Amino acid sequence: MTKHLLITGGAGFIGSNFIFYLLNHTDYSITNIDLLTYAGKNIEIIPQAQKSRYRFIKCDISDPDQLSKVFDQKYDVIINFAAESHVDRSIQQAHPFIYTNINGTFNLLEAVLSGKASKFIQISTDEVYGSLEPNDPPFTEKTPLAPNNPYSASKASADLLVRAYYKTHQLPIMITRCSNNFGPRQHPEKLIPKVITNALNHEVIPLYGDGLNIRDWIYVEDHCRAVHMVLEKGTIGEIYNIGGSEELTNKQVIQLVLQQLGKDEGLIKHIEDRKGHDRRYAMNSSKIRNELGWKPITSFSEGIQKTIEWYKDKGI
Repeated sequence: MTKHLLITGGAGFIGSNFIFYLLNHTDYSITNIDLLTYAGKNIEIIPQAQKSRYRFIKCDISDPDQLSKVFDQKYDVIINFAAESHVDRSIQQAHPFIYTNINGTFNLLEAVLSGKASKFIQISTDEVYGSLEPNDPPFTEKTPLAPNNPYSASKASADLLVRAYYKTHQLPIMITRCSNNFGPRQHPEKLIPKVITNALNHEVIPLYGDGLNIRDWIYVEDHCRAVHMVLEKGTIGEIYNIGGSEELTNKQVIQLVLQQLGKDEGLIKHIEDRKGHDRRYAMNSSKIRNELGWKPITSFSEGIQKTIEWYKDKGI
């Protein structure tokens, strides 16, 4: 029987990639809801053959009245990608992050509790774990939450709400926490698309601090495959870390992109470091690898080539 999914934030970077992945690899019926903020611009043309399985509704998940109109049917699963996600913006103005990431998640959990959906998957981030020292082992699902900025604190708060509804109400939930994504459709305020677009336009590329902050990178389609596996085979109440096992400094990322584009490193300009800038993230994904059989299949170098070509084709 065809599953009916409600995907929140499906016009954003990861959510839109996930929808296109599902439309191409499953027979699921998908309702996509998104507020269409500055970061939610990926409302692309759905192929005619897939239109009968897809619909879009503009909706703010933080507004219960708007959200109620989406539940004209019962969904098998709600997958919550909707989030304010840019750390710099959260430092400048935290309110939208609290409003969307916490209140929105609460409203969705209440919908599941009232019987409007059978399962809930919270899409979270490695940033809820805080920062690692250079020789620390990667984050596991049992690493204590220790967020260091308003964005990650709002996501950690949402995760704890999800856990509380599972413990209190036995709500059928799962949580995924992923490392830094890159790939097509990402907003140019994020590191890799900013580097690509600035380099293509021969503009200065800003680099925080000494540029040695380390991130674990994963190509977005590998993340999409992981969430699909959690949807199909994940255990209720569990958390799954998803990482690409590709640890690179921000400076190395910029250098690799510039090499691919044949651009000079003279475009790099060091700027004052971000407040509370986490030094290192790294994910231990052994749980999802061992229990569900997932692993990343796109290397960073291959993913960067695909990503650069997408931005070139878009003329961005």
